[in-house]
Amino acid sequence: MEQPITTIKLQNELDVVLAYKRAMQLSEFTGLPVAAQTKFATAVSEISRNVLEHVGEGSIRFNMVENRGLMSLEAYVTDRGRGIPNVQEVLDRKYPSATGKGQGIYSSRKLVDHFHIDSDFERGTRVRLQKRIPANHPPINKAIIQGWADYFNHESEISPYAEIKRQNMQLIELMEQLRVRTIEAEYQLQEIQHLNQELQASNQEIHALLQEREAQNKQLAKVNRTLDEFAHTVTHDLKAPLQNITGLTEAVVDFLEEDSKEEAQAVMPMIQLQIKRMEHLIRDVLAYSLTGRQQIQKKLISVGELVYNIIETLTIPDGIHIYVPDELPMVLGEEIYLQQIFSNLLSNAIKYHDLPHGTIWVKAFQTNHGWEFVVEDDGPGIPKEDQNKIFELFETTNDVNHPDSTGIGLAIVRKIMQEKGGKVWVRSAGRGTAMHFTWPMEYEPA
Repeated sequence: MEQPITTIKLQNELDVVLAYKRAMQLSEFTGLPVAAQTKFATAVSEISRNVLEHVGEGSIRFNMVENRGLMSLEAYVTDRGRGIPNVQEVLDRKYPSATGKGQGIYSSRKLVDHFHIDSDFERGTRVRLQKRIPANHPPINKAIIQGWADYFNHESEISPYAEIKRQNMQLIELMEQLRVRTIEAEYQLQEIQHLNQELQASNQEIHALLQEREAQNKQLAKVNRTLDEFAHTVTHDLKAPLQNITGLTEAVVDFLEEDSKEEAQAVMPMIQLQIKRMEHLIRDVLAYSLTGRQQIQKKLISVGELVYNIIETLTIPDGIHIYVPDELPMVLGEEIYLQQIFSNLLSNAIKYHDLPHGTIWVKAFQTNHGWEFVVEDDGPGIPKEDQNKIFELFETTNDVNHPDSTGIGLAIVRKIMQEKGGKVWVRSAGRGTAMHFTWPMEYEPA
């Protein structure tokens, strides 16, 4: 017997947070011990995040399952991605990965009582996670399960971010109403002006106040957009890894209390991945927020020297080779901006390369208005449908499987280009990616 309770579409970080919360709620409803609740919710969160990072979207359905008189709480996670070609190697821990790929699947299996995964090429992946309900559980029947489903269908929005956004939209609507009423008042004042010239000075002053208010409205809208971005980060992108760290550490404590040191050690890499993900996110959010807000001194920059200095700071696998031309130009501008751009593009080319051996080229071309720089690689390429969204804040392609992929790096590059009046774009058809950006010509003051 399998009775569905609720389904969640996995499309963004908020959905991962919601999946974790639903798993905790249902675990509590079914009478699972606190430690078992945390293990089940953590496993659900890890598999859901895998769907988001490797495929981009999927779904999770929570069910009550009865088999031979035993009841289990089940999370059934599905996607329509390319599939996992080496599932059994991942489960047997025979798949070597310096980036931690596959660790989430292996460790999630340790946290539940029953784990089953099917994956087919171009047909997606299906994962079943089950936790057995204790024999002394509270009454559970079809009517009670349907009551849980109705409760979740009518539960109000849980996101503080959405509430802030709703309030801000109401404020903007109110300001628009005030603007319309103010315009109506202005027309009335103009009619009165024909009857009483003594009010002319007052009308001019009111007009100036209207312009000031209009400018304040525009500034408020800009502040609201910024608030949206950072509220999203604080309430979701930081909350998700924190929740996972809490759940994983509780699981480690539980394993240690059971004297299961091997299982506790298996969970530790997951904790390290979560910490690394949060560390990179905080760093990149800070860099994004500061871009364009600082008064930075311009100087003459040796692009070749700058690129070589960046390469020395990167961790480059033995099979990856970076070719830099002997002569790169000298340009005038803000060194920190140019450093951020090349650092992001080079680290992305290394990070997302899917083969043991690869090549990255740095190129430069002079144009009528400055310089065009290119960072090109022979990696997996970027699908055409993803080439526009990679520059959006918190967007990553569905091939991302790295804990430091925050979806902010290319947004920083685009924001710098907007500040500089330049352009950034991507060219990719099949294998290989070429990231282009322009650096406008500037001259030192005489």
